[in-house]
Amino acid sequence: MSLESSFDDDLLCRLQAGDQQALAELFARSRASLRRMVSWRLDRRLSSRIDPSDVLQEVYIDATQRIAAYLTKPAMPFSLWLRLLTGRRLLELHRQHLGAKMRDAGLEISLENGQWPSANPGFLAAHLTGQLTSPSQAAIRAEKETRLIDALNGMDPLDREVLVLRHFDELSNNEVAELFGLQKAAASHRYVRALERLREILAGLTDFFQDSP
Repeated sequence: MSLESSFDDDLLCRLQAGDQQALAELFARSRASLRRMVSWRLDRRLSSRIDPSDVLQEVYIDATQRIAAYLTKPAMPFSLWLRLLTGRRLLELHRQHLGAKMRDAGLEISLENGQWPSANPGFLAAHLTGQLTSPSQAAIRAEKETRLIDALNGMDPLDREVLVLRHFDELSNNEVAELFGLQKAAASHRYVRALERLREILAGLTDFFQDSP
């Protein structure tokens, strides 16, 4: 058992004994990763109205209301449970502010155990082309982002999610499998397939811009 895992277990024991401060400490340990999750998945049309910190505040309130049920039957690690709460909160915010436009924008993925907020291909494309920052490269970056978004939208949505969680959020294969209710081999296969597809996309973009006049 790692030192980090042992520390989390100690906090959970304190929480089980009624120490509510332990919940705040556990949440603080996951806050950075949860903020990244919100940033990947919050629709750009809402970015001017909703701050990720406000989303996390609502998630924390959800956690305080549901922690007793979790402690009674902890079906998954606490950090993954927080991710599920965050995903549900994001879906509620998207539905509240976007309504029928949400499904048209592909903002959720249907899984056997419910819905999951999809990572925004536009945000992912911006992240992957972020090294092009000089004014002279602005047009190239915009063109690359447009082509990359189109290609990412063509990927299997669940494959794309597994890619984001493994490659960018740095979750383990076991964590992804547990989060989505997949067999470990299936989660691993999806990641390898998505990673290969991403490499093909990036190689194709490189070839296109090298061949362009």
